[in-house]
Amino acid sequence: MKTPTILVEDNETIRETLIPTMVELADVEVIDIAETADGAIELLKTQDVVWKLAIVDLMLKKGTGLDVVRSCRSRRPDQHVLVLTNYPTDYIRRHCIVLGADAVFGLDPFS
Repeated sequence: MKTPTILVEDNETIRETLIPTMVELADVEVIDIAETADGAIELLKTQDVVWKLAIVDLMLKKGTGLDVVRSCRSRRPDQHVLVLTNYPTDYIRRHCIVLGADAVFGLDPFS
């Protein structure tokens, strides 16, 4: 069974690459997309949307993924939040986990 997933990513090029990769490798079904923190927070709290996985980018057009992660603290136990970032410093990783992320993945473009 595919995992119903919400993708919080504002870059269309990244979405066009990431979605097919996730579908192939992780057996997810992206059921909705948000491009801003406010849009993501509303979408994730909507009772009509049944999601099991939220994949959240930290840098958004408006707002930050940190606000999105923080808003997911009251999620159900079967819902998980993963963070994607180009800035996977130890501080960012710890901060995301403290806010409620299950995991943080990133590629440091400067390494």
